[in-house]
Amino acid sequence: MKKLIYIAVILFIYSNNSFGNKDKNKTQSDPLDKISLNGLKWRSVGPSLTSGRISDLAINPEKSFEYYVAVSSGGVWKTSNWGLDYTPVFDNESSYSIGCVTIDPNNTNIVWVGTGENNNQRSVAYGDGIYKSLDGGKSWNNMGLKNSEHIGNILVHPENSDIVYVSAYGPLWSKGGDRGIYKTEDGGNTWNKILYIDEHTGFNEIHMDPRNPNVLYAASHQRRRHVYTYVGGGPGSGLHKSVDGGITWKEINKGLPSVEIGRIGMDISDANPEIIYAIVEAAERKGGFYKSTNRGESWIKQSSKVTSGNYYQEIFADPVNQDVVYTMDTWMAVTHDGGKTFKNVGEDFKHVDNHAMWINPNNNSHWLVGCDGGIYETFDNAKNWDFKENLPVTQFYKVAVDNAEPFYNIYGGTQDNFSMGGPSRVKTAHGITNQDWFITHGGDGFESQVDPDNPNIVYAQSQYGWLVRYDKLSGEEVGIKPIARKGELDYKWNWDAPLAVSKHKSGRLYFAANKVFRSDDYGNSWEVISDDLSRKINRNELKVYDRVLSMDAVAKNGSTSPYGTIVSLSESPLDPNFIAVGTDDGLIQITKNGGQNWTEIDNIKGVPNFSYTNSIYLSKHDINVMYVAFNHHKFGDFKPYIYKSLDQGKTWKSISNNLPQRGSVYS
Repeated sequence: MKKLIYIAVILFIYSNNSFGNKDKNKTQSDPLDKISLNGLKWRSVGPSLTSGRISDLAINPEKSFEYYVAVSSGGVWKTSNWGLDYTPVFDNESSYSIGCVTIDPNNTNIVWVGTGENNNQRSVAYGDGIYKSLDGGKSWNNMGLKNSEHIGNILVHPENSDIVYVSAYGPLWSKGGDRGIYKTEDGGNTWNKILYIDEHTGFNEIHMDPRNPNVLYAASHQRRRHVYTYVGGGPGSGLHKSVDGGITWKEINKGLPSVEIGRIGMDISDANPEIIYAIVEAAERKGGFYKSTNRGESWIKQSSKVTSGNYYQEIFADPVNQDVVYTMDTWMAVTHDGGKTFKNVGEDFKHVDNHAMWINPNNNSHWLVGCDGGIYETFDNAKNWDFKENLPVTQFYKVAVDNAEPFYNIYGGTQDNFSMGGPSRVKTAHGITNQDWFITHGGDGFESQVDPDNPNIVYAQSQYGWLVRYDKLSGEEVGIKPIARKGELDYKWNWDAPLAVSKHKSGRLYFAANKVFRSDDYGNSWEVISDDLSRKINRNELKVYDRVLSMDAVAKNGSTSPYGTIVSLSESPLDPNFIAVGTDDGLIQITKNGGQNWTEIDNIKGVPNFSYTNSIYLSKHDINVMYVAFNHHKFGDFKPYIYKSLDQGKTWKSISNNLPQRGSVYS
């Protein structure tokens, strides 16, 4: 998250210096020099009423009050006092997205981190391999597998710290890369790929028999996501076993579904290692919860219990009771009979969407759970929860400010933690507190905007265009989402729909689905000012795994926005009739007469076809100047694509210049 803010600021500095100063006789210092950057002083303004998405937890086996937190989009954090406070220990490294963290059981000062979130949701970010710390997180070294992009988990041999196993998930948006089961016997200096399926299949989990470290179990998962679709399975998915430390492997799929399989979550019962559990995603809704009582040689279906393979599908066996297993899901569930029946655990006053769990081996009523809302702790099997509110890793999609005086307010939408607002400063000596922050709308929050003439009117939205007008004085929230007119096809909304408040007319708003809408009465009514501005492509005719797949493919289009939507929008600050939008399928559309006619812009030299038009900006200084940020990472291309036009989109020039070549641009 800090990296994205950093890049945005850099772009601002760069563009202002590159195009605003035309006096060539003056000596110019590098706009990106250390003096310029040292002037940026960051301070926390909140909120702390919520936290953010957690990928993994690693608890010190020698002193359980010390543990590490892998944050999906917020680095690695450490606590040495049971979460009374957390310290970021990974901020100086190259990846902010973390998939897993592991403590060496032989030396707890050695910590391993796998970068790149190990889920497959639409919003995941990528990493750059494996990191190792020898001093409890004070310093780190990248140990390789830089093209893995996503790491499932890491295992350290319980008797030899030099032996480490990694399940490399591999690229989500493209084939190839570092994917498979990897082993090092020299502490990470070199890696051997000891199990590989194909260029589309990676491994999401590897487990070790607690009685014999040479016995390994691994889950392979074939999956692919693009802007237009997700496919969560294929012939490469399955279970595998080695009894010789990974030298040889065999498939152990007897009893599992015969149709194509998706993601498999598994765990070995420490209470009885003869028992292995697996939760299996499969085509045709034939997945379920499976149990093996013979170390994986065969499987028996216990129930039809599954979770979403792109976001959950992890299980945790109780360390004391062999019949108790917990499933991570929107709502955590537990079985007390080996998987035959499940019931939700108590989650009163706790955030949902669970991803990680630790069960105290000395007291199995004591858990730590990581979810979309941060970390929660229970000492009584989920009857009561303690929220760790001091872990500031909330994921803001976008932020906005108002014109309030004497201190402006900051607004934004967050990943699964509502849309919120709070002050930039307060008059009181104790500073900004939770009491100063307020919720403007629920759900996943996205773009927020504030009326420029009345800072008490706030516009906020949740997924798929659920737009509201919020009154700060009354606390009233009014839904103002545009609804399709009689005889009109339903609008296609992106997960994160673009919103703009006009600088020219009070009460005027712009909002977009696959069409553009304008309101002149604060959203009470809407006028459609465009036709469908996308390419109008049927996404089910596009290729995945180098071929067109049927609708029967595992989890086809799961957790994916409709394709052919508008994702960026800008009204010119100089001309109310000049509007530009960008689509998820790579088009720019502009109108110079308030929406009466639109001109399509395509095939910009240097921009890959179908690139996501992430952000578009019309200059407030020059009516002819436009800026566009394209993002192609969901096709496996992480290069920055920032372009500038000096003639209202007729011609374009790249201004990406010396930006990192492995650094997607968002705005």
